[in-house]
Amino acid sequence: MERRIVVEKLEQTPKEDQQIELVERKAIGHPDSIADGLSETVSRSLSRMYMEKYGKILHHNTDETQIVGGQAHAEFGGGLVLEPIYILLVGRAVTRVGNDRLPYRTVALGAARKYLQKNFASLDVEVDVSLDCRISQGSEDLRGLYETSEDLSNDTSFGVGYAPYSETERIVLDTANYINGQLKAEFPAFGEDVKVMGARDTDDINLTIAVAMVDRHVADADEYQNLVSTMKEKAHDFATKYTDRNINVYVNTADDPSKDLYYLTVTGLSMENGDDGSVGRGNRSNGLITPGRPMSMEASAGKNPVTHVGKLYNLLSTRIANDIIEGTGGDIKEAYVRLLSQIGSPVSHPFVADAQLIPAPGVDVNKYNSDVTAIFEDHLDNIARLKNDILADKVTVF
Repeated sequence: MERRIVVEKLEQTPKEDQQIELVERKAIGHPDSIADGLSETVSRSLSRMYMEKYGKILHHNTDETQIVGGQAHAEFGGGLVLEPIYILLVGRAVTRVGNDRLPYRTVALGAARKYLQKNFASLDVEVDVSLDCRISQGSEDLRGLYETSEDLSNDTSFGVGYAPYSETERIVLDTANYINGQLKAEFPAFGEDVKVMGARDTDDINLTIAVAMVDRHVADADEYQNLVSTMKEKAHDFATKYTDRNINVYVNTADDPSKDLYYLTVTGLSMENGDDGSVGRGNRSNGLITPGRPMSMEASAGKNPVTHVGKLYNLLSTRIANDIIEGTGGDIKEAYVRLLSQIGSPVSHPFVADAQLIPAPGVDVNKYNSDVTAIFEDHLDNIARLKNDILADKVTVF
């Protein structure tokens, strides 16, 4: 089957040359990111169960996880979680094959508990969380798409991706991950609930960072202020490695010591005290929220990795865009890729595949038509590579 692949020139100012740029990342401990993470780990665990028992991934979508914030009393030296956080795992899945009843709820709940225990050091999962599972049998028509010899799209939807990251985008993404990783390991008082907002105005990059502090690791207000200063200094030093632009860093700007207001938590997570979370309300599949860039509203986390283009096409389009940039030797400044599916058609054959290219001055994008088309063909011919990378935990979706 022949594919319709379009390569076109995009008349647009490259992101680095625009005056204002806004970029956000909700790190792994933000309630929306926790919902994404739980949905995705449940999907991958169900996929592995299906593969082990039947040699293929059966129908499921677990992309509707909801988090209802609890209640807590935080204070310097250590506080209490007063009411547990309620987490609801929702979705559809194959729960029975012939006479075989599958342990889907056990698998889902076990995967969710392990994810919370692994990623959130100050959260007592058995005490601080009420975990519920309402995953149920999927619809017959969608499950039927899995019974064909070829993987067929279970939705009419599109995915978008772009490359490369701008300086500001890379700084925001890597700074958030640096705080959650190296800094968290060095300073246990830094919780996992972190948000980084980047605002670039020409050559000034302003980072506003919110980080939940773990109360039992903070003795008093003076130590809290020292930790805020440490965060500001280390984040600034980290970000300046990426750019010659001026970096300004602001940390926990809602604090008001005169009113005894601090971003202090028991668990390092704002969901302990009323903050709710839902799948798809946070980062896009490339890990960022980027107004000014094309984005799909699809939630990639929790969707099955075989036929759900809401996941596959967003991830694949980003891979294609990156390969275009790498394969054109600097002649293409930015690449934007769009893939549109049609329900019931093979996922390897999009209804439309489109690359919009911003060339360097004097470069004719037509010289790269065949190269770009070949990149599309390779990724679509081998779309199973993406599924395998997802199951091998080589792909992040938020």
